[in-house]
Amino acid sequence: MTSAAVSPATAQHGSHPRKIWMDGHLVDPADAKISVYDHGLLYGDGCFEGLRGYGGRIFKLDSHLRRLEASAGHIRLKIPYSRTELADATKATMEACGMANCYIRMVVTRGVGTLGLHPFKCPRPGVIIVVDTIQLYPHELYKAGMKVIVAKRPRIPVSCLDPSIKSLNYLNNILAKIEAIDADVLEAIMLNTDGDVSECTGDNIFAVKNGRIHTPPTSAGILHGITRQFVIDELAPALGLPVDERRMQLDDLYSADEVFLTGTAAEIIGVSAIGDQTIGIGRMGPTTARLESEFRRRISEGAPEN
Repeated sequence: MTSAAVSPATAQHGSHPRKIWMDGHLVDPADAKISVYDHGLLYGDGCFEGLRGYGGRIFKLDSHLRRLEASAGHIRLKIPYSRTELADATKATMEACGMANCYIRMVVTRGVGTLGLHPFKCPRPGVIIVVDTIQLYPHELYKAGMKVIVAKRPRIPVSCLDPSIKSLNYLNNILAKIEAIDADVLEAIMLNTDGDVSECTGDNIFAVKNGRIHTPPTSAGILHGITRQFVIDELAPALGLPVDERRMQLDDLYSADEVFLTGTAAEIIGVSAIGDQTIGIGRMGPTTARLESEFRRRISEGAPEN
């Protein structure tokens, strides 16, 4: 997500100096360091979550912590803190930074080990919580919609790397993101090796056609997105909008009335064009606008599942 504009770690928020939570301690950003022997750095061996704070409450905190535990479990990485301890640490870091509205990055690394691949020679995982600000896409695109491309690079097959593992190795996504940057756009749609629509480099994707919402299933090689599930389970039903999870082809996107993306950092944003193909009315469509409005209403009233 190269387009994200993140404030410097050394910045202050009001009268509060920025703090980083590392393995049970709040430290200054200058002291937030990991070893060059940490397998998270050497091999991308670890997992992470990106969360959002709204008005001092954390959006879908429990869902994010459960997904973090699941990712760690898939790679046989035991997080040395309970879900409750991580929740408390996240809230404490927000308070220490004086940030009620923020982006939160929670990272679990394999820890310090040898230069070999052996993961079980790392005696203790490391845990880091960063609280900062983020603006993934320019504000004006949330009304105008944004242009995306279709990446030439396919998504890694599910049989090779389970996409439900939100690992520290995002190279597949980064290489597709480079294609987007080279095309002077902010996001790229990735297909799986069967040619089906999978997801974008950092966001899940939806299409609207004749009043129905469609989105690829997790079997298409996508991350089980928290905001994606919020749309499927809560926002769309509240607005009386049916949602289908099904295999999708590019033609399903090109012929859609609307296409929109979801993600923790992106929230909900419409797509105006895919390559040279205008989508729908060429800006955020009415269904996307209704979903985005309902999303805003709910987070303003208190982030669900804090």
